[in-house]
Amino acid sequence: QVQLVESGGGLVQAGDSLRLSCVGSGLPFSTANIAWFRQAPGKEREFVAASRWRTGVPYYADSVKGRFAISRDNAKSTLYLQMNNLKPEDTAVYYCARTYNNDYSAIYDVSGQYRYWGQGTQVTVAP
Repeated sequence: QVQLVESGGGLVQAGDSLRLSCVGSGLPFSTANIAWFRQAPGKEREFVAASRWRTGVPYYADSVKGRFAISRDNAKSTLYLQMNNLKPEDTAVYYCARTYNNDYSAIYDVSGQYRYWGQGTQVTVAP
């Protein structure tokens, strides 16, 4: 019923840019915390960026600050991740995730806070 579908991944060279999209259905985005996580082979899923519905303030992992930008379009139930100056260490499967409606939690960087997940989109950055 509630679905998230990512797109926009691909194979790029170091220094290139990509823009990921995540389209939601089943529940509106307007009162949900939504986020991007990524997982490289053999590693645990890690936080990348988040957008809290109450404030609209973006949050970023230190590893992507200044390079990535998260944004949301609630009218289109779409989440974006603009990725600039990509590095080989950014190579991973990128997942979008969201909470249920009216989430007031102050925790945004832990995967367990998010109830719904997309299938992921592969980003590969050649050195």
